[in-house]
Amino acid sequence: MSEPDGDRGSREVLARVVREHAGRLAACLVSLLGDFSAAEDLVQDAVETALRRWPVEGVPDRPDAWLFTVARRRGLDVLRRETNYRAKLARLRWPQPGEGDDRLRLVFTCCHPALSRQARIALTLRVVCGLSTAQIAAAFVVPETTVAQRLTRAKRKIAEAGIPYRIPAAEELPERLEAVLAVVYLLFNEGYLSSAGDRAEARDLADDAEWLAGLLAVLMPSEPEVAGLLALIRLHRARGAARFDSHGRLVPLAEQDRGRWDHATIADATALLTRTARAHRRPGPYQLQAAIVACHAEAADFEHTDWAQILVLYDMLLAVASSPVARLHRAVALRYVKGPVAALAELAGLEEALSRYPLLHATRAELLRALGDTSQARLCDERALGLTANPAQQALLHQRLDPAHGEWP
Repeated sequence: MSEPDGDRGSREVLARVVREHAGRLAACLVSLLGDFSAAEDLVQDAVETALRRWPVEGVPDRPDAWLFTVARRRGLDVLRRETNYRAKLARLRWPQPGEGDDRLRLVFTCCHPALSRQARIALTLRVVCGLSTAQIAAAFVVPETTVAQRLTRAKRKIAEAGIPYRIPAAEELPERLEAVLAVVYLLFNEGYLSSAGDRAEARDLADDAEWLAGLLAVLMPSEPEVAGLLALIRLHRARGAARFDSHGRLVPLAEQDRGRWDHATIADATALLTRTARAHRRPGPYQLQAAIVACHAEAADFEHTDWAQILVLYDMLLAVASSPVARLHRAVALRYVKGPVAALAELAGLEEALSRYPLLHATRAELLRALGDTSQARLCDERALGLTANPAQQALLHQRLDPAHGEWP
C-alpha cells in the first residue's frame, strides 16, 4: 500500500523541521529542566504527535513553533506536580525569527571537563545538533552501541554532578575549547557529506556549524584555532556549487569547474587564516587543515596544485594531531609527490583502523587503477560502495564500476 501524498508531504516537512530545529528545541528545554533525557523525551513526544496530526490537520504555518508548543504542554503535564518547573515552563517561549538561541550555552554544558572527551563530543552532537546515534558512530568510526553507551553515561554524569547550564567564565573556556571545536568540526563534516543516506549533503547542519564557529570567533577572538576552524569551514563551502554533477554524483576535486567556486569567500577565508598565523604563530590542527584546503583553492587548476607544500602541511598536522583519517589524506598527497606505489604502502597500515571507512577503499581503488590493476580496483570500489549510504558517493562509485551507464538514481 502506497503512502498518501499528504502523509508523505507532511513527513518530509517534519523531517526537515526536526533536522533544523530539534537542537534549538532541546536547548530551550534543557535550559529550564536541567535534564537532558527529559528534554529529549519531550522533543520525541512532540515529533510523534506531529506524525499523527499533520497528515490530518495539515502542516502549521510555523511548524518549529508548533513543535515547541506541544513539547511545552507535554512538559507541563509530566511535571504538573513540580510547581517550580511548572512556573518556569509556563514562562518559556520559542524564539522569534532572527532572535538568538541557547545552543552555544548548551554546547559548553555538554563539553564540561567532568566528562570524557569522546562523551562530550557525542552528547553535544546528539542533543544540540540532533545527529542520530548512527551518524555519530559514522563520525567516530565506531559501533552504534559504543556511542549509545557514551551518551547514557554522559547524561547520567551531568545529572549526578549538577553541572550548570551556562557559558563558562573566561578562565574556564580553554579547557573546554578543544571539545567544542571538535563538535563543530564533526557537525560540519556531517553537513558537508551526510552519512544518513537520504541526502548527499545537509546544508542546515553545515549552516549551524558555520554559525557556531562564528559565535566562537566573537566569544574568543584571540584564539587562533577558532579562526582556523572558521576559515576551514568557509573554504570548503566556497566549493559548494561545483561539488555535485547534474545526476547527483559527487564530483572529484580534479574534475570540478573552478569557475563555479566562490572566489571572494576563498580570498576572505585565506586572509583570515594568514592574519591569524602572523598574529599568533601557533599552528594547530584546524589552521593546518585550512591551510591545506587553501592550497587547493588557490591553484589555478588541479595540475598546478602544490602537492609538495600540501604534503609538508600534512606532516605538520600529523605531528600535532595524528589520526588514521589524516594519514589517509596524507597518502593521497603522497601519490602526487612520490607516486601511487608509495601511497599504497602508506594505506597498508590503516586497514584495521579504517576497515569500515569507505574512503579508504575508494582511495585504494584509485591507486590500483592508476597502476593498471583494474580487477583489484573494482573489488575495492565494490567494498566502498557497500560501506557508504551517501547517495552522491554511491552514484560516483556506481559510475566507476560501470562507466557505460550514463545516469544513476
